Amino acid sequence: MGDMARRISVIDLFCGVGGLSHGLMQAGLNVVAGFDIDPRCRYPFEKNIAAPFIEQDIRTVSKEQLEGLWKPGSIRLLAGCAPCQPFSPYRRGVDTTSEPQWSLLGEFARLAKESRPELVTMENVPRIMSSTIFREFASTLEEIGYGVSFKSCYGPEYGLPQERRRLVLIASRIGHINVPGGERKPGEFVTVRDAIYSLPVVHQGKTHDLDGMHKARALSPLNLKRIKASSPGGTWHDWPTELLSPCHARPSGATFRNVYARMEWDKPSPTITTMSYNFGTGRFGHPEQDRAITLREAAILQGFPKDYEFVRPGEPVEFNPIGRMIGNAVPPAIARAVGSALIAAVK
Repeated sequence: MGDMARRISVIDLFCGVGGLSHGLMQAGLNVVAGFDIDPRCRYPFEKNIAAPFIEQDIRTVSKEQLEGLWKPGSIRLLAGCAPCQPFSPYRRGVDTTSEPQWSLLGEFARLAKESRPELVTMENVPRIMSSTIFREFASTLEEIGYGVSFKSCYGPEYGLPQERRRLVLIASRIGHINVPGGERKPGEFVTVRDAIYSLPVVHQGKTHDLDGMHKARALSPLNLKRIKASSPGGTWHDWPTELLSPCHARPSGATFRNVYARMEWDKPSPTITTMSYNFGTGRFGHPEQDRAITLREAAILQGFPKDYEFVRPGEPVEFNPIGRMIGNAVPPAIARAVGSALIAAVK
């Protein structure tokens, strides 16, 4: 790793399990700390990123705190992904403006304004681009002297084996830096096969002996029949009538084709959500084995390495909290491209 890369020191706000930090580290940046309010994220962040995890509400973080963490004399990067639940496409039609997460992007702007780092990067769901809070965030940065670039990034173009789109913003006080485009074209995308085919077979309701994260949720007898009747890329329309549930018969249910479905080997996966270990909540059936994907497979499809640690050795691996940590994580592949663009610009 070059001296130039190490000269950029990173504080990751809303760091979670370290997806954004991991991608920036892969590019060669020096992550000095992560902030988050979820205590479960401490172990994965500190273990994989090897930087201190600070369990603190962003509303109480001060400029002095940040200044004590960045390496003296470094180019300072303030990075983060403010929780995006209010803007999620899965919340269609719900008025979310009263939710506390709305103010978190404002807190990010406050810290940028108070500490004036040379670089800022923010990642979120693309839908946030049409919101007032995002426009205010971008214009605040412009008003205090940053050149701002943002765009929607399509994961497979960056080597992510998943059809996820993310908004990425880069703000710089040391010359304008564009958000990088992905370099892969269709035909070069990383597929589900590339990502998880080599993993050992696991049966529904079972855990692999050598990896507690390679754990598949148990299926009910009815859902086991349903997955056996499902083919990769197909829908529940392919099932015999006796396997359908009452909601499938209603007109409102007929539009939800991508639940109770299998992934396809030779395409990127669908977006990995916080419930991707659950066959009934999306196209989360394994392409071939009669089960939903495991937590380890979800993490790999989200772009984490096969050996990324999410729980302390010996601690129980629980679907709900770990599924949430994986689904909420920033895909490292996109963060790595951002880190490489920052290094190239700084050089």
